[in-house]
Amino acid sequence: MKKLLIALACTILSTSAAMAQKTFTFGPKIGVDYTHFWGKETPKGGMLNYQAGLFMEYRFNDKFSIAPEVVFASQGSKHDVTFIDKNPEGPYASLYGLFERPTTFQMNYINVPVMLKYYVIPSLSIDFGPQIGFNVYSKATYGEDKHGLKQKETVSQKEMTKSVDFGLGLGMTYNITENTFVQGRYTLGLTNAFENKEPHGIKEKNGNAQIAIGFRF
Repeated sequence: MKKLLIALACTILSTSAAMAQKTFTFGPKIGVDYTHFWGKETPKGGMLNYQAGLFMEYRFNDKFSIAPEVVFASQGSKHDVTFIDKNPEGPYASLYGLFERPTTFQMNYINVPVMLKYYVIPSLSIDFGPQIGFNVYSKATYGEDKHGLKQKETVSQKEMTKSVDFGLGLGMTYNITENTFVQGRYTLGLTNAFENKEPHGIKEKNGNAQIAIGFRF
């Protein structure tokens, strides 16, 4: 056990020393995300998604660096949406009123976070910074309602989705080796994801919890 601890300590120290010598690094990263909407009246829900992109890091000294990224991120949420049927005529008049449909919102962004990094130790940093996202695709898939009156359908949400999204990210990066790292981060959206009134009248903002791995050159 003692030899194992000594070997582990030597590995961390050697990785830290190597990292401290590099002023500029860059490379690819890929990760798994849990995305959701948040807001005062937003229904609870979320979904697994993914991200992939590129990063660069410039180290000012042993403690501070800046790391901008360009990442393609699939985001959105799954939850029930309440609709109001405005046509009480016909054989289903008794069901007129409110009804729910399970709904998946799929929204793809090109995200550009700029993270300021503080190295607690040479191989571990705390990361914090702003993010701007550009929406490139948005759709909603509405499932069948419990009465079977509405069938599953997919509709574009591009016209209703804001083209630009702002957020703040907070997380940590651990350098496994000189060239590889693992990263955890949560990005809190600060602006409404949809234009004015959303399809169901609720103001919603993006939330994204992510775990990623990356390779440095």
